[in-house]
Amino acid sequence: MPHARRPTDSMPAHHAALVAVTLALLSAPLAAKPICRWVDSNGRTQISDVVPERYQSIAVCTDSQQYELSEQQKRAAEQRAEADRARAARDAAKPAAVPASGSPGPARAAPPRPAKRPAEVVTESTDCATWWRLYDESAACFGPYRTTRGGIRAEAFEACNAIASPEAKCGPRVVAPR
Repeated sequence: MPHARRPTDSMPAHHAALVAVTLALLSAPLAAKPICRWVDSNGRTQISDVVPERYQSIAVCTDSQQYELSEQQKRAAEQRAEADRARAARDAAKPAAVPASGSPGPARAAPPRPAKRPAEVVTESTDCATWWRLYDESAACFGPYRTTRGGIRAEAFEACNAIASPEAKCGPRVVAPR
């Protein structure tokens, strides 16, 4: 079954655009109606361009035409938009900046990340007193990242080095008398 032909099927694109612009210009004065707001008997806020007779005394109406742009404002907005598009196209066409080192990449280096705490790590030659100190520093670093249920937030591992408890190798902590 052949489909029904629409009137715009045979119309060239520039004619269709002309018709659309003409309709938009003709409908602009029709759209400039007052918009009214009121609360009905059920306590619901109503917004419409037509107010029922019993609510006309309490309805607050706003002239929507005051929000319409003038032709000059529309042209200025189109010019700003065109300038923004041209600037974006120019910026996209610019080659990426090359840092002084000659390697491609961002022109501005990211700020250096602070060193993880504790700065030292445990090795085979670490004595027990140092290991306990590093363990305490590690626990202090992770402390602010602990959740109320005892978990540790992921970003803690970017700032802190996890030091295992020295208790297995060194035995329980010996506290020196004061």
